[in-house]
Amino acid sequence: MLQLMKKRLYPENMQTLFEVADFTDEAVSEHFEIKGGKWYVEDGWLVGENRECSADMIITREKFFGDILVEFDAATVLPSTRDINVTLHGSWDEEKNCRGIGYVFGLEGFWEGYVGFERSPDYNFLVLTDLLDFKPGETYHVSVGNVSNTFFLFINGRLAFQITDPDPYDISEHGFVGFEAFCTRVRYKNLSIKRLEVVDDWKTYKAEF
Repeated sequence: MLQLMKKRLYPENMQTLFEVADFTDEAVSEHFEIKGGKWYVEDGWLVGENRECSADMIITREKFFGDILVEFDAATVLPSTRDINVTLHGSWDEEKNCRGIGYVFGLEGFWEGYVGFERSPDYNFLVLTDLLDFKPGETYHVSVGNVSNTFFLFINGRLAFQITDPDPYDISEHGFVGFEAFCTRVRYKNLSIKRLEVVDDWKTYKAEF
């Protein structure tokens, strides 16, 4: 169970839209597009390498619109120490050959080792926190998603942040899910994309004194 403010999420009860536990070369070829960097499969992990300061990505061929929950395991590959990144509701700018519209979530990124969230490509909607004691090479279970224009990130089942975009993109028009390698080597596994459903969890306080 994942607890948001006044809402609960039960991933085990949600409809699965796409799922790949152990990556294979065939699964990558069939379901993903490489948009820069080096991506390959190693022991069931999808590994991304990029030595440049650029958002080199691998994105789903299928588009996932509306409210979704994306879960996966991820780790940096030592000696790399930073930047586990995923984009939801993304689009690709073919003319500029870079990510266009999208909502980007990151662990140990944003130049200062923050957990955070930003809206591409204007990057003027941003939230950051340094409360995660990130350990390079350690595997993290990441859960990201949206309830309408409210976006959230859980790390190992704990809420890192919940944020509401007051001027959201139209999530019915932009739909790829993508992993990123930004001047790092990272790996991803156990990817699932689900149709998000919420259970209302309205609460009130009782006096404590």
